[in-house]
Amino acid sequence: MPTVSDTPEFDYKTFLKNVTRQPGVYQMYDNAGKILYVGKAKNLKNRVSSYFHKSGLNVKTLALVQRIRSIEVTVTASEAEALLLEQNLIKAQRPPYNIVLRDDKSYPYIFLSDGEEYPRIALHRGPKKLKGRYFGPFPSAGAVRESLQFLQKTFRVRQCEDSVFRNRSRPCLQYQIGRCTGPCVNLIDAETYAGDVRHTAMFLEGKNESLHDELVAEMNRAAEALVFEKAAAARDQITALRQVQAQHAVESGTGNADVIACAMESGEICIHVLFIRQGRVLGSKSYFPKDLLGEGESAVLGEFLAQFYLGERAMDIPGEVVISHAIEEAEALVEAVRQSAGKNIALSDSVRTHRARWLAMALEAARQNLRARLGSQESVLRKYEALQSVLQIDDLDRMECFDISHSSGERPVASCVVFDRTGPVKADYRRFNIEDIQAGDDYAAMEQALTRRYSRLQKEGKPLPSLLIVDGGKGQLNKAREVMAELGIQSVALLGVAKGTTRKPGFETLIFADGSERVLASDDPALHLIQQIRDEAHRFAVTGHKQARDKRRRKSRLEDIAGVGPTRRRQLLNHFGGLQEVMRASVDDIAKVPGISKKLAQEVYSVLHSE
Repeated sequence: MPTVSDTPEFDYKTFLKNVTRQPGVYQMYDNAGKILYVGKAKNLKNRVSSYFHKSGLNVKTLALVQRIRSIEVTVTASEAEALLLEQNLIKAQRPPYNIVLRDDKSYPYIFLSDGEEYPRIALHRGPKKLKGRYFGPFPSAGAVRESLQFLQKTFRVRQCEDSVFRNRSRPCLQYQIGRCTGPCVNLIDAETYAGDVRHTAMFLEGKNESLHDELVAEMNRAAEALVFEKAAAARDQITALRQVQAQHAVESGTGNADVIACAMESGEICIHVLFIRQGRVLGSKSYFPKDLLGEGESAVLGEFLAQFYLGERAMDIPGEVVISHAIEEAEALVEAVRQSAGKNIALSDSVRTHRARWLAMALEAARQNLRARLGSQESVLRKYEALQSVLQIDDLDRMECFDISHSSGERPVASCVVFDRTGPVKADYRRFNIEDIQAGDDYAAMEQALTRRYSRLQKEGKPLPSLLIVDGGKGQLNKAREVMAELGIQSVALLGVAKGTTRKPGFETLIFADGSERVLASDDPALHLIQQIRDEAHRFAVTGHKQARDKRRRKSRLEDIAGVGPTRRRQLLNHFGGLQEVMRASVDDIAKVPGISKKLAQEVYSVLHSE
């Protein structure tokens, strides 16, 4: 396959002579014809020309330009249409130099049913097809459950499924602990229940002051009528309402808005989104996109907003979006949202009063979350560099670790986990179901897993790891050395990790390919990384083994018999009353079952008594 160096460079001068100045989309491709980047422009000629200036480009953009071998452009009627087309192409092609959001799940809502004598509230995710009202969106299911828990304690509207509600003959546990009023068995009249539903809706709409005043009036009326139990219930609701308001002290106003702040540090970016509905902060969510072209906060924020609001998420767009940085394509984004979702949004980057407080809170959250992420990455990097020093390997870019799991030899499974400088690479994890070996032979299992893994990597031309770690002592390491020699692989360093004499963490013995051994200090960062990788391999192997074992145990032994399909299995089990009785039956007894010949009966008997 040709490389970048041995293919002709892109003749950008000739290309730029014929590029239009109209708005549109440009797509950049490498020497293999694979997409590199998709961009949009108000003026295609000016924008594409900017990539080929002799100075002023940052290192990341230069790296992209060096890989370009062709560019295709698509002219659109407006910049807004270019933005819509760009997002469709990004989602379809997922170019490596574009920001691609991987949060594809729809946002959850609180659903309040309608048209029933006793409505219910519940978490809802997906199409809004049910009859009722939807409050949200919430940033996570956890935020929904937190609100539902408050509502359940305070207004006690039912949250059970309709099928459960219709078939109750006595109140459930929620009634016993004071979190439901028992409408399923008519322990509350429809009118009183409707009042609780209305108060629930007022809270979800953000009408807290009106709700508070109504509860105070209700408490006073009950006290004057000497109905002290009802007055106490209203008092408790007022107290709960004030407590939740104190927890959300930033609440102000009554509008709907998303507040989006972007922070950058050490080349990393965090975008934090606050969801404000009816003046109340429903929750927040952080994203960590990559600034692959080194264009800065404004450019990354602009790309993020386009993906965040165009397409599947259209139903969740509020009337106002407050952002921390002005973006170049603000007008195009507003128009694109109007065209795609039929909604008008106000995009603001200079705000005051309560919006300024919301933005400050979002910006501080973005900075704090970014620092926490960088701290975590620095910790991983320190461990990584320490391990490089211990192993004396200059370029330790990829590590793979293998472990074997089984129960007394039953259904052995080998795991392979992969780590790089940033931590686990879970997309590259693999499991191997071990077959045709003697039960409990861990060496044979390791040999089979290693052979299958690395022969395939060689066949497919994929990169080999810098380091191969096996969970085990000299025997397992020797087996790994034999497999590598058989496959002709010499570039992979080998390391065995054996448990110490106490078999406790911190006393592991490292065994090197030359047979030498070393015990690291229990507080050595290199040892901590090895333990993390080893434990992850063990967890992944055990999980896979349990799944394989449970699947096997759920399988009837009758399924292993050729000629005995679902119908005959059902006939056998129905005739004898269960598998145990089938196993006790003789060949003649089995042959009496309709559809079972004497020959097939002999086969059934032989298989069931083969062990």
